[in-house]
Amino acid sequence: MTRSEFFLAVDDEFGELQGRSLLRDLVIDELGNRSAREALDAGVAPKTVWFALCAAMQVPAERWHGAGLARPPADTPA
Repeated sequence: MTRSEFFLAVDDEFGELQGRSLLRDLVIDELGNRSAREALDAGVAPKTVWFALCAAMQVPAERWHGAGLARPPADTPA
C-alpha cells in the first residue's frame, strides 16, 4: 500500500473530515502510542498503519483491504 492508497482508503472508510481527524487525534497503542499521522511521519509502512487504524476503529475485517480493491490481497489478515 502506498501513502496515496492509504489516504484514499481512509477517506473511503471514514470520510474526508473524520478520517483526517482520526489520523491526527487517535493515539493507537499498536503504533507505539502514536497517532496514525505520527507513525507515518516516523516511517511506519502505510499498510501497517492502515491495519492498526482499522483494528482500533473496529472496522469489519472484510473492509480492511482498503478502497477500490475488488478483493483483499493475500496478505490481508483474516
